[in-house]
Amino acid sequence: MLIDSAQNGSRIALLQDKQLIELHSEGMDTQFKVGDIYLGTVRKIVNGLNAAFIDVGYEKDAFLHYQDLGPNINSLLKFIKMVRNNNYNNYLLKGFDNEPEIEKVGKIDKILAKTNQVLVQVVKEPISTKGPRLSCELSLPGRYLVLVPFSDTVNVSKKIRSNEERKRLLRLINSIKPANFGVIIRTVAEGQSVTELDKDLRNLLANWEAGMNKLLKAKSRDKIIGEMSMASSLVRDLLNESFDAITVEEESTYDQIRSYIRSIAPEKEKIVKLYNGKVKLFESFGIEKQIKSLFGQTVSLPQGGYVIIEHTEALHVIDVNSGNKSNQESDQESTALKTNLVAAKEIARQLRLRDMGGIIVVDFIDMKRAEHKKAIFDAMMMEMKFDRSKHTVLPLSKFGLMQITRQRVRPEVNIVTKETCPSCNGTGKIQASILVADKLEKDLEHIATVQNVDHIHIGLHPYLHAYFTKGMISQRVRWFLKYFKWIRLIKDSSLPVTEYRFLDESGEEIELKVKSEAE
Repeated sequence: MLIDSAQNGSRIALLQDKQLIELHSEGMDTQFKVGDIYLGTVRKIVNGLNAAFIDVGYEKDAFLHYQDLGPNINSLLKFIKMVRNNNYNNYLLKGFDNEPEIEKVGKIDKILAKTNQVLVQVVKEPISTKGPRLSCELSLPGRYLVLVPFSDTVNVSKKIRSNEERKRLLRLINSIKPANFGVIIRTVAEGQSVTELDKDLRNLLANWEAGMNKLLKAKSRDKIIGEMSMASSLVRDLLNESFDAITVEEESTYDQIRSYIRSIAPEKEKIVKLYNGKVKLFESFGIEKQIKSLFGQTVSLPQGGYVIIEHTEALHVIDVNSGNKSNQESDQESTALKTNLVAAKEIARQLRLRDMGGIIVVDFIDMKRAEHKKAIFDAMMMEMKFDRSKHTVLPLSKFGLMQITRQRVRPEVNIVTKETCPSCNGTGKIQASILVADKLEKDLEHIATVQNVDHIHIGLHPYLHAYFTKGMISQRVRWFLKYFKWIRLIKDSSLPVTEYRFLDESGEEIELKVKSEAE
């Protein structure tokens, strides 16, 4: 995992065998993350939708359907009322009498009324023109367990196959969990000791208790329990024996991640490293280049061929093409099979990387033999096993189409890889590109002499970097002889070839202060 921090947020890259498989971004003002719990107010009941619209502070009211109330909504509403009226302060629900569960099929206006206050949890972040989607079936995820207040059931992940292990975990959790709390045992709990599980449970209960302390004096729209940062939640969900390095660029994030890992897996603390290289973190690991090549409309396949990814309002369409690979195999069927197998692996990676959700239709190259079609389906199922989002994959239809559904809980990662020329603004005509070097030197002279900045760093495209550093007596050496200052040049392939940035020693951008003629 690589965590690249900037002033306006951070980017988190997940690598497997040096290949980018997930990319997440988190802005400084990111609100309404999946898992956040708010005190909301019912603004409107819509009987036709059997849903309510809840005010949680977003510009559009959030959506809460009857099916997302959860069976124990009446217990939750009773608890909120008692706490808000200062009639109940045992937040660990000791001696609390649960209300009867609601019907699976019912009417929301029988449960909620306008102006009711209710605790709600974000299950889908705001996407496009829609507000957040909410649930009243609250859950607090830990490393090994998920805590479910107002329930008493204990469930084990279906991915834990061993009957003996399932029975052991059920027995352990039932012996240590308090009443009125349900627990979901996660896959990573397999083989863990009672000490580790008890520690995780206690952390979750403490988190719940701290949130409920806030509830007493909270105002509507207040966040009661916040999900941890994107980086920490990824560490919580993914940390295992195969996870061997977390490299962080910013010191406060480094301290936060180390502290969190020390609390959940002290033996893994040493894998967290603070990056202090001269080149930017993503640049050093080749991530910027991978982003540019992976987020375009056309993505090349490793052994020839390519896929085209189109996004529409209703679904995503992926087309597989063999390109010039068709003459490398003995017959058309072999070409189709080999290209499709490589494409299946890349498509599964692209779904995770772009966080594509909803309906995805893949148009594989036509194959006639049934066993080849099954091989593609099996390959896709195998690759999708590593995807943490809920998904369904259907076998190829007789037209060679595969349908995939994938749960979407946050906006799709969409990175524009085509750059509008900064000189022509898309008109197709620019000044001679060699002039960018002259302009850079003119700006540098102003910053070095007029503004008299001592430590000057310049972020620029690798082509410009090569131009200024080539030869025994490079242009950079001439600058040193002219200004008696060593100018540090930083390769940054995220910049267009005709753009550059002047930075000070702390990485802050240096503003060019040019006096106007009036002055």
